[in-house]
Order: sequence, then structure tokens, then C-alpha cells
Amino acid sequence: MPAKIPATVVTGFLGAGKTTLIRHMLQNANGKKIALIINEFGDLGVDGDILKGCGDDVCTPDDVVELSNGCICCTVADDFIPTMEKLLNRTDKPDHIVIETSGLALPQPLVRAFNWPGISTRVTVDGVVTVVDGRAVHDGQFAHNVAAVDAQRAQDDNLDHDTPLSELFEDQIACADMIVVNKTDLLDPPEADALTSRLQSQSRAGVQVVKASMGALPVDVLLGQGIGAEDDLAARHEIHHHHHHDDDEDDHDHAHEHGHDEFESFIVSRGEITDATAFAGQVAEVIRSHNILRLKGFVAVTGKPMRQTLQAVGPRVDTYFDQPFGDAPRETRLVVIGEAGLDQTAITAALQA
Repeated sequence: MPAKIPATVVTGFLGAGKTTLIRHMLQNANGKKIALIINEFGDLGVDGDILKGCGDDVCTPDDVVELSNGCICCTVADDFIPTMEKLLNRTDKPDHIVIETSGLALPQPLVRAFNWPGISTRVTVDGVVTVVDGRAVHDGQFAHNVAAVDAQRAQDDNLDHDTPLSELFEDQIACADMIVVNKTDLLDPPEADALTSRLQSQSRAGVQVVKASMGALPVDVLLGQGIGAEDDLAARHEIHHHHHHDDDEDDHDHAHEHGHDEFESFIVSRGEITDATAFAGQVAEVIRSHNILRLKGFVAVTGKPMRQTLQAVGPRVDTYFDQPFGDAPRETRLVVIGEAGLDQTAITAALQA
């Protein structure tokens, strides 16, 4: 059976920076073919800047689908499932599908939809990414313009207009596999660290909380989590079961280019591994000790003609043998990815021990 196509759900309140994060992802996709589903509503339409940043080497206009009939939570059968089936039935299937929810959509019903018979064997939820406005959340506002959020929520009579934003925020945090604390350029470092720690304590075990400014996250951090969230719904408890909708138009827009100064990566090489199971445990411990976001690469195991692929998201380590080494050197090479400030010397020594 062909491998399932991974899909990433990006959620968060109006103005948190979802659009900027996705635009940055498309502009730095490194050749990965990405299809994008945007849950717009009303007459706002698809953000033109997304299309401008979506070159033919990444995605074409046919790869950007707009769902404009209201909240994606409420239109799963009519809009979302047919759209997914259309993408999955194409001969030139995407490498990855990214779904930008409307500003007040709950992620849980959308994740649940991936268990529908028509798509469950063909696509999987790689991860749920919740983007938060760091400045607003620090100030207890949850959105930088609460009046705008409430005004858009009031446009739809099918929505619950009385639930406090704080409770909707809890639902988005409860479903997240990664929380992106965006706009940290508007916070002092101690404020950003305190907010990150607070959100970490409020989220499930294993959820990664990362800081970003202007939505700049490396694609290798944002995509490829391999969670399979549709099989883990019980852990993503919904506080509320009513539906919401909204649009996300990023009001914290920055036109200038920016780099990945907040993140760093480096390679660790070593010889063959004698005990693959023990080494996987060693890798997990190093990740926990040094707050590493991702670790991936290839391992040479003594006595095994095939190389072992190793991929770790947080402390979860997955391994499998993929192909013979052939004439390639029998060495272990691992790429370590994390937020800036990693102790490269200590991490290298620990992985080479």
C-alpha cells in the first residue's frame, strides 16, 4: 500500500500569524511540493501574497484551494472531504498538504475527519500546529484585536457567540502537537521565555513549544512531525463541542525578508553502532537533556548491510532500515535541529559516546 500523504493543520486566532508562517514555509519549501487548503470566509478571498510566494517549483495555483462556505468544522462532508479526495486522486500528488483553518475553527473536528473512509487510508495528520500571538497572549488578550475577532464571529448565526476567547484558546492548545509562540520580537527575552514555559506546562506531554518572529520556522521543524493525530483523538480532549468560524488575515505583516536566526542545525558523525535499540534510547536521552526539536539521519549498525534511517521529533525516536549502503561509507550521520543556543560540543560528545 502506498505511503499516506502527510497533512499539517495550522490553527490559531485571527492575526496570530498563520498566513505569514505559511507564506514563509512556501518560500522556503526546498523543493517539497505542497498543496494548500485555506479556510477563508466571506469576501476576503485567498491572500494574494500566498499565491505570489507559491512558485511552480513548490505549488501551482491548482495546489491552492479556498474553502469559503464557512467554518471548516461545519462543512466537513460538503467541502473538506471532496477537496481532499480531489487532491488525493491527482496523478501528480503533493508531497504534503497544509490546511490553514479559519481563525476560530476548532482543530479537533477537522482531525476527526481524517478517519472518514474515503481518505483514512490515503492521508494522515502529520501534526497540528497552533500559532499564538505572543504579545497578545502575554497581555491576556489571546488576540491582538479582540473586537475584530468578535465582530467576525458575530457574522455567522450558526456559531456560539458567548464562549470566552480564553476557552476557545484552551481547545486550540489542547489539540496542538506544536505551539508556535509568534511575534516574540515584540517581547523581551524574559517575557518570551516565561510565556513559552507557561504554554509548555499547559500542553500535553511531548508537545513542542517554539518561539518565532514573523512566522519564520524552518520547514524541517514545521513539517515532518509524523504524529498521526487522527489516531490520538482521546488525548486531544475538546472542552467545547460547538463550532466556530473565522478568517485569518495576518495583521502583523512584515514585507522584508528574514532568516532563521532563532534556529540552528549541525551534523554529528560517528562510526558504526553495535546495539541499535540502545542507541535509540541514547538519542532520546540526549534530546531530552538538550531540548532538541528534531534529529534525523542514517545509522550504520554492525552486521547489517542496510543503513538505518533514524527520525526523532522531541523524545520520540523512529527507526527503520531503508536501503543497502552499497559503496557508500558505513558511518552514522545525524542532523540536529533546535533553537539557537544549543550546546553543540556537549550534544556531539553525548551522541558519540
